[in-house]
Amino acid sequence: MHTLWGTATPPSPLTPAEARVIAAAVPSRRREFTAGRACARVVLEELGHHDWSLLPGPRREPLWPDGVVGSISHCPGLAVAVAARSADALAIGIDVETDAPLPANVVGSVMDAGEAQAIEQLAAQDPPTPWERLLFSAKESVYKAWYPLRHEWLGFEDVGIELSPDGTFLARIRRADTAPLPRVLSGRWARGNGVVVTALVLPGR
Repeated sequence: MHTLWGTATPPSPLTPAEARVIAAAVPSRRREFTAGRACARVVLEELGHHDWSLLPGPRREPLWPDGVVGSISHCPGLAVAVAARSADALAIGIDVETDAPLPANVVGSVMDAGEAQAIEQLAAQDPPTPWERLLFSAKESVYKAWYPLRHEWLGFEDVGIELSPDGTFLARIRRADTAPLPRVLSGRWARGNGVVVTALVLPGR
């Protein structure tokens, strides 16, 4: 598996096809898109895919080459891309967020009562860690692993997250049918340099 972290001002330009799909976007969106694609280009080259145009799909998901799975994320000032051969990984999800409390008007839509109670207990043990933000990020990582395989929406209410202080989390998908993903997924989280990141990898078959 290959991962690259980069700044929001990447050195490599977009391919012509990538530039066309983002041409009408606002400058901040173009910067984010370009940073993510610059990181993705490096990891794709390491996997043997040169000059690949990583175009967005119906829900803006990156359309990776055949035989490759991957994920891209960005927040102000930082972008990250991770990719692997599909023989080695069934799915990958990664999300990076600013290390800051989740806005109050978002909290209620992200977690249920049980998750809120668990977050309250974690916050009592470790107040500086933005637990609500980490929970949000973990659900984003699950969605990024889910969508390329299922091509259907997965809401915040469809995923239950259990965060642990040791830098791990469990995700339970609350759907009757989760194939080819297992119902329970495990991931990791980290915090530092002003950001939090969550990620999960499902090994290939």
